[in-house]
Amino acid sequence: MFVHFLRENKGASGILFLIRLFLGYQWITAGWTKITSGFDANGFLQGAVASASGEHPAVQGWWATFLEGVAIPNVDFFNVLIPWGEFLVGLGLILGTFTTLAAFMGVVMNFAFLFSGTTSTNPMMVILGMLLIIAGYNAAKIGIDRWLIPIVKKSIHMRQMKPALHH
Repeated sequence: MFVHFLRENKGASGILFLIRLFLGYQWITAGWTKITSGFDANGFLQGAVASASGEHPAVQGWWATFLEGVAIPNVDFFNVLIPWGEFLVGLGLILGTFTTLAAFMGVVMNFAFLFSGTTSTNPMMVILGMLLIIAGYNAAKIGIDRWLIPIVKKSIHMRQMKPALHH
């Protein structure tokens, strides 16, 4: 019943729009701050790995292994990926462009931050992001997706209807 409300109700669309604006603002400002301040994830990543030890580690060993083996050796890539990812998620949510994808990528980043031992606003952002994902198209009716999604669907449908030239 709640899922139906999120996906179909016009009033829910307005509430979801406000959630999108709130989350979008959080993401876009976090990303822009990092972009303009010379963000370096190395200290954060090193701290997350250090939090994987002790009697009650804040970071699980498997995640620390990922950070040590993938993220830290490629920190320059993550120094670009994180701020621009945050900025683009925020922009997508604010404009209502590829809203479900933007919300999903935001939730993925939130979980990465949570896995790295940072709580902050991440649990709240995961919950709100999940509401947007569950709502699907209804979360984007007040936004560019209102016009973009039908064009994308039509394009996909046209490709499926096009007969193969070679057998």
